[in-house]
Amino acid sequence: MQEAIAALDHTEMDDDGQKYLTFTIGDVTYGFHISRVTEIIGLQRITVVPDVPRYVKGVINLRGKVIPLVDVRARVNLPEIDYHDRTCIIVVEVGGKSVGLVVDAVSEVLAIDESQIEPPPDFRAGKTAQYISGMAKVEDSVKVLLDADKLLDMDDLDTTGRRASA
Repeated sequence: MQEAIAALDHTEMDDDGQKYLTFTIGDVTYGFHISRVTEIIGLQRITVVPDVPRYVKGVINLRGKVIPLVDVRARVNLPEIDYHDRTCIIVVEVGGKSVGLVVDAVSEVLAIDESQIEPPPDFRAGKTAQYISGMAKVEDSVKVLLDADKLLDMDDLDTTGRRASA
């Protein structure tokens, strides 16, 4: 398996702080601010860890570093599907820790101007709305921008993916 699909070079992006890595979950395109993303890798062997939240799929060994793996689809309460050849892992840095996020497919890096971003609608239902930092209008579509800190509440997870409070 391809070890690393992409390593992101943030030095090219320092002058433009409004770039987002976009990815798909089902038919919806989501995005994380690129400053949170450290790399994109192919799906790897997952070691299942017992007694973790449903969205924590286990841990992976990323070049000698054990990192928890969170399935974004499960985290936002969408039905789970079998992983496929486009499934990949976005490694993000949250609270000084690396976390792998399983997504259906990575799309592209988009420059999105602040004028294109609107606050999320007040859904008043479900915890998923808490993870949304904004709605980006790009051409004739809307990209859902996620807040990595809220999506990966590190108070609940230690580096092995177990609940810290358990």
